[in-house]
Amino acid sequence: MTFFDWSIISAYFIVALLIGVWSSKKAGNDTKSFFLADREMPWWLLGVSMVATTFSTDTPNLVTDLVRQKGVSGNWSWWAFLLTGMLTVFVYARLWRRSNVLTDIEFYELRYSGKAAAFLRGFRALYLGLIFNVLVMATVSLAAIKFGEIILEWEGWQTLLIACTITLIYSTLGGLKAVIITDFVQFIMAMTGSIIAAIYIINLPEVGGLSELLNHENVIGKISLVPDLSDPNMWIPVMLVPIAVQWWASYYPGAEPGGGGYIAQRMFSAKDENNAIGATFLFNVAHYALRPWPWILIALSSLVLFPELSDIQRAFPDLPQDKLGHDVAYPAMLTLLPSGMLGLVAASLIAAFMSTMSTQLNLGASYLVNDFYKRFVDKKADELKLVFVGRIFTIISILLGAGLGMVLTSASQAFNLLLMIGAGTGLIYILRWFWWRINAFTEIVAMVSSLIIAFSLSFFNHSLESWQEIVFGALLTTVTWIVATFITPPDDDETLERFVKKVRPGGPGWKKYSPHDTKEKWYLPSGLLCMFFGTVAVYGYLLGVGNLIYGKLSIAFLLIVLALASSYSLYSVWIKNLSNAE
Repeated sequence: MTFFDWSIISAYFIVALLIGVWSSKKAGNDTKSFFLADREMPWWLLGVSMVATTFSTDTPNLVTDLVRQKGVSGNWSWWAFLLTGMLTVFVYARLWRRSNVLTDIEFYELRYSGKAAAFLRGFRALYLGLIFNVLVMATVSLAAIKFGEIILEWEGWQTLLIACTITLIYSTLGGLKAVIITDFVQFIMAMTGSIIAAIYIINLPEVGGLSELLNHENVIGKISLVPDLSDPNMWIPVMLVPIAVQWWASYYPGAEPGGGGYIAQRMFSAKDENNAIGATFLFNVAHYALRPWPWILIALSSLVLFPELSDIQRAFPDLPQDKLGHDVAYPAMLTLLPSGMLGLVAASLIAAFMSTMSTQLNLGASYLVNDFYKRFVDKKADELKLVFVGRIFTIISILLGAGLGMVLTSASQAFNLLLMIGAGTGLIYILRWFWWRINAFTEIVAMVSSLIIAFSLSFFNHSLESWQEIVFGALLTTVTWIVATFITPPDDDETLERFVKKVRPGGPGWKKYSPHDTKEKWYLPSGLLCMFFGTVAVYGYLLGVGNLIYGKLSIAFLLIVLALASSYSLYSVWIKNLSNAE
């Protein structure tokens, strides 16, 4: 790192702080301004913000870990979440926007009734705000620690102290508006940095260019886009389980079944339903079709220069033993960049870290303020006091997240833990919009059983593989909450009628509570058709670009033609049914 590199990083820090100061003029007025940016955000800005949030420092590290250990096809463990992403775009985005709630946890007392709904809202606020949210921040903090130790040559606590302090300042000053605007800057920096880094690294003499890389003995067995279908030990955990079970069964940040978390928060802050739908669609296209390949190419290049963990250890002897893993190969490769380029890439990864942290801070504070403090502690608190309390919770959250990040050891460890914690609960978040019988007890039982099963499988000796843990945990949790649904009392008719009147989900699951004179067409069938075409299109572009990079032009051409045809079909179906959306 030279003076020029540090100047680039410092300039980014100054820009982030200035955005926070500028946004603070209005953000402190009320909770709608602080947590939802006054519900005035356009689709393109929200979509980019979602993409920036998922592009954290840990994301390229996770991809590198998967590629080095399981090959490129190992990415199906997260590529499969495109299915739930497209379901959110074409089915749930408009429903969330119609609900007009401040947070997705406030939804519980809109959809459910009685003390069980109030308990669920309060407990879920504490659980997501102080446990799940902190674990997400710890995951990205871990990646920042490894990045700082290898590239910046800082101790882990130093990296977190500086980056978290600046993130805390602009997040507490400017609220969600500052987060969204800085996300836009951060996304441009992150994409530019990853593309430049990939091009430079591929052309290093040690790598020898793209052709040499793809034919290298350490790489050629890792480049397949689908796992070996002749080996069940490969294709079942890598591809079948994610596509058949994981996408609908697991609650994972940014890919919650039915939408939720910061995806829902961005939809709430959209100008209207169409902007909410456009934002989530842009997010899914960019997240899955545009971003992965620079990371994958750098990960493959790392197999040439650092084929074994011992090679990384020799190159970076000061790296703590408990932080050594395949995921650190990504920042290790970035140390090969020249001055100026290294500063840009380093700044882009710091920006990626700050983007995710700021989103999680604002989201977690919204839960703790709106759904716990205001609901149960001080119901008469005015808006200024609520914003102040939100800022206090923001400080507490970042301290907990950064502190836990010092304890974790690998990106894949945290990824699997997050999948396990939410395994089996996802189907509830899909069905609760369309089946009146789902109630608050359903979610309470699912949440508690999921936690018990996840920790039992994680901390007690057994013979199950990690993918078997997810399947077993999902099935056991699902059976448990289905039984609980039928043996617990339903919500009262008044609550269900009010929900249907406000959200208008439609369909046979609400026939008892829907107005008989409604002329609004049930959009779910066309929404599912759009989901299908959208999924095929994005996978076509993703795999088509991959085959193009590999030089397999005929396959690439067919996949891209398929993607274009699916895109046209999606456009036709969506335009035909657009009149049903408000």
